[in-house]
Amino acid sequence: MLARFFDRFGLAFVMVASYFGSGSVFIMSSAGVQFGYRLAWLVGLAVLIGIMAQDMSARIGIFGDSLGQFTQRKLGRTGATVLLGFISVGCLLWGLELTAAVGLGTQILLESTLGVSVGWMPVAVATGFLAAGLGILQYRLIEYVMTAMMVTLFLAFGVVAVVSSPEPLSLLRGALPSGTVLSPGGPALAAAILGTTALWPNFFLESLFVEEKGWTGPSDLSDMRFDLGMGYGLGGLASVSILVATAAVLRPAGITELESFITPGRALTDVLGTWAMLLFLGSTVIAAFNSIIPILWCPAYILQEAWGRAIQSSDPQKAGGAFRALFIGLCLVSGLSPLAYVFGGLSVLDMVVLFPAWNGVFGLPISAALLFWAVNDPETMGGHENSPWLNAANITLVVLAIGLSILSAQDVLSAILGGGL
Repeated sequence: MLARFFDRFGLAFVMVASYFGSGSVFIMSSAGVQFGYRLAWLVGLAVLIGIMAQDMSARIGIFGDSLGQFTQRKLGRTGATVLLGFISVGCLLWGLELTAAVGLGTQILLESTLGVSVGWMPVAVATGFLAAGLGILQYRLIEYVMTAMMVTLFLAFGVVAVVSSPEPLSLLRGALPSGTVLSPGGPALAAAILGTTALWPNFFLESLFVEEKGWTGPSDLSDMRFDLGMGYGLGGLASVSILVATAAVLRPAGITELESFITPGRALTDVLGTWAMLLFLGSTVIAAFNSIIPILWCPAYILQEAWGRAIQSSDPQKAGGAFRALFIGLCLVSGLSPLAYVFGGLSVLDMVVLFPAWNGVFGLPISAALLFWAVNDPETMGGHENSPWLNAANITLVVLAIGLSILSAQDVLSAILGGGL
């Protein structure tokens, strides 16, 4: 039964689980402790933007080429290589923060359970090697594991969000747009929320992976959209649950910033008991590790497309030697996150929050503009271009992405180059 379900659906779970790693956990937690419920509306908006973008990406794959092939065809080899190479830097930054999160989470977990002292840096390096090996396994296995971990984290924080009795009126006010994003620290956090939820690598991957589900024509649009609704519905609820849980439990206790890597876990511990910290650490480590694989799949695919090479298969196990070489190399480089700490002065927590924000500033608006161009290109869509109504909705994605990029770029760059938050 499970296999039959994943034969037809499940692609959106991979796309959502790839963003629902350590970045989402800490970014949503930071929003909760800093601003209470006041950024809940932005989380919902980010989810809607993600759905719109994934819908555009899937339609490009169903009716035309992948988004990477479209970019190469329109910009040529040199233009596509420069543009896709630039945004691929964001994937590498994501990889660095994720291996750092796995390293520090593992260090704390081993010290608290077994009394074993292991530094996070060697674990981070080893994580890069492990991701390189597992990332070229069968696509279906990755799909199962990522879905299971996302559901586990959702259930844990969902229970806390409910039993912590959040104030209904405050939560309702948080669902309405406000000027909170203009407060000190707000622009960078807003960029991080959008960057980690409307995950731009998924815009490229969805257009490739529709092949895995056999979605090839107009009759498959309903399945694709139902899949998106399931995946992003669950991911959005999980994100809001983290924000609500930390706002309801930690903020009233006087915690208004993330003091350490384990601060979000205290929201679980205060409600569920000390065992919940182990659940939090274990789930965060695995979720962070899971996210490394699809995020680094993206540049391994799109750089080949920029160079004009045909992708042999959208299944990573069958994608060919060039894909494997690129993916393995990116994973090994992502294991060098200790260098960002030693030479850049960035703590693990800095990386976890700021590197997704970088992608919100640069990768998201560029990818959103490419998407909008592609779904309105007759050559690509073959008569299935956007309708005026879809254009009206989709242009919102592009405008918001560009506007937020302009608003938050200075804060994000200053924090990264200035040694952290």
